[in-house]
Amino acid sequence: MKATGIVRRIDDLGRIVIPKEIRRSLRIREGTPLEIFVDREGGVILKKYSIVGRLEEFAQEYADSLHQSLGHLALICDPDTVVAVSGVSRKEFLNKKLDTTIKKVMEEQNSLLINDNGDPYFEEIAILDETENYRTIPKVISPIILEGDAIGAVILMPKDPGVKLGDIVLKMAQTAAGFLAKQMET
Repeated sequence: MKATGIVRRIDDLGRIVIPKEIRRSLRIREGTPLEIFVDREGGVILKKYSIVGRLEEFAQEYADSLHQSLGHLALICDPDTVVAVSGVSRKEFLNKKLDTTIKKVMEEQNSLLINDNGDPYFEEIAILDETENYRTIPKVISPIILEGDAIGAVILMPKDPGVKLGDIVLKMAQTAAGFLAKQMET
């Protein structure tokens, strides 16, 4: 755990203000759900709540199914990180951060098929490693939409970067995203 040096008091209603700098760096805004944990030493830990992460085991099974049927790498993400991986070593992508451009695609709530590697917009779309260097460029991104909000995405990539993906793969990603959204309603 990293100390910030910031001290806040709890008000008479039991509320505490999370400093603006921390909210900005963690992308926490009004309405962002937070999960509350208590550690063994009595510390209180706030963590962004991930609806997709709640169904991590199910998401993993769905990613495995996508990989098995399509032969492409399959990733399922919450708004910030990769929560399920199939077709490659899990440690290569699991819990890796998403680039802001992927987040923008999610927020726009439109599926995206990327086959034009010459466009600099598409070259910015990446999954980042710990040093935030570009790691991999996805080819299909389909947002998972629940109650009008993008809560994650299904991302598909061919094992060979030179392979172009078609509309059928895009439709499979959209179907997966729709199905995962339905599972999260319950």
